Amino acid sequence: MLPILTPAESASLDRASAERGVTADALMERAGWAVARAAGGLAGGSAGRRVVVVCGEGNNGGDGFVAARLLERWGGAVTTPPPAAANNLRRLQAMGARVRAIGPERLRRELTRADVVVDAIFGTGFHGVATGPGQAAIEAINEGPAPVVAADIPSGVEGETGAVSGAAIRAQVTVALGTLKPGLVFDPGAARAGVVEVADIGFPRDLVRTDLWLAERSDAARLVRPRAFEGHKRASGTVLVVAGSRGMTGAAILCATSAYRAGAGLVTLAVPEGILPVVQEALAEATFLPLPQTAAGTLSMDAWPLVEERFSACGPAAAAAIGPGLTADPDTAELVRRIVRESPAPLVLDADGLNAFVDRTADLADRRSDVVMTPHAGELGRLAGMTSGDVTRDRVGHARKAASEFRATVLLKGSRSVIAEPSGSAVVNSTGGPVLATGGTGDVLTGAIAALLARGLRPAEAALLGAYAHGLAGSLSEAELGEGTLASDVSSNLAPALAALARDHGED
Repeated sequence: MLPILTPAESASLDRASAERGVTADALMERAGWAVARAAGGLAGGSAGRRVVVVCGEGNNGGDGFVAARLLERWGGAVTTPPPAAANNLRRLQAMGARVRAIGPERLRRELTRADVVVDAIFGTGFHGVATGPGQAAIEAINEGPAPVVAADIPSGVEGETGAVSGAAIRAQVTVALGTLKPGLVFDPGAARAGVVEVADIGFPRDLVRTDLWLAERSDAARLVRPRAFEGHKRASGTVLVVAGSRGMTGAAILCATSAYRAGAGLVTLAVPEGILPVVQEALAEATFLPLPQTAAGTLSMDAWPLVEERFSACGPAAAAAIGPGLTADPDTAELVRRIVRESPAPLVLDADGLNAFVDRTADLADRRSDVVMTPHAGELGRLAGMTSGDVTRDRVGHARKAASEFRATVLLKGSRSVIAEPSGSAVVNSTGGPVLATGGTGDVLTGAIAALLARGLRPAEAALLGAYAHGLAGSLSEAELGEGTLASDVSSNLAPALAALARDHGED
């Protein structure tokens, strides 16, 4: 996994490295070299290229001046509007490079002639809205024709969260100096960063401390569990899916199908008795548990004895998925709360399974088994009494808070899903994209995670592998079908996605 450091953690790393004898000048020199190398690569070489390096105050500007000095040495024609770190400014001037304090119009003229631009205006500690010369420089760079390399983070993006509240650089390449920052991982900042390259600038590895990580493919691959050679369907994992209602049969079908696609050996689909013929027609492999229903065609509280009996019959290799398509009917919500409180098996709680605990969150923590919650920002906002926008502005913070409060693993869905544990540790999933923004993909994810729980993975492991494979399946579907991808296509591609990860693991 790749560490993701907040600006405060990065500052602590700088101090700890200095105490270890790694000077700020040494770090800046290596950072500037990495930025210069990326700029040369983007421009197709350094010699004879016209480079504009736009520097601000502090360390970020100093990194820019080191890059400018090196690009000048490598044969580039460099224009560098100051101010910036004094020492590197003097070294650059001593080489005869043009270092100019220029206004917006002059900067625009320089930018129109540039082959590549280096953005070193603001660092990862930036917060709020760019104003004055910084804003003018950002707007001029964005309006210019040349590609942009950002030093550490695109200027105007908040390093802590990825928020963009005003003008912000649109970079083709961002060189993350030492480690990733949250602003490079979460949108809208991630969308401004282009291709992110993490440069080793000399931080002692044992000093890099964080509880936020970006999952890599190898992290997901090592979690894949092959079936035992002489295994049977129950040993491969049994899953109980409690889902569906008169108007939402598809959610139940998608969830159960996806549990099979993710490797479950036996799936039981528990639905209101009135929709049993529909789901039986759609899914040949499952067993079925018709349950008493309300007048509205949703699950009734009278279903609990039958669900309890089925839990007892599932044995130790078991998990459940609760919520897809259930509706917010009060009787159904009461059944959900009873299932969560009494279930002996680990659960995945999604959609209306989560909505059953709005204004009753204390009930969510009162249970026997492990739970993986899979809310999107709106669902987590309803549970926490805030707006989805509030959640989105600090996805990691709110996922961690919910995990702690509910004593559950929380997978906060969205552009870069966050998986948080009650301990405070959090992992960001690196797969997925807009192709998953279609109805039913959440039901696919729920079924996949339930299958992985049933196969013996810990909640955080099941959530990570499920999210990674789900995103990979989306990419496989997109490659074939583009934006016409359906949730059922993603479900079908879960098996190829997991098979590809299993091959990776076998090659390790």
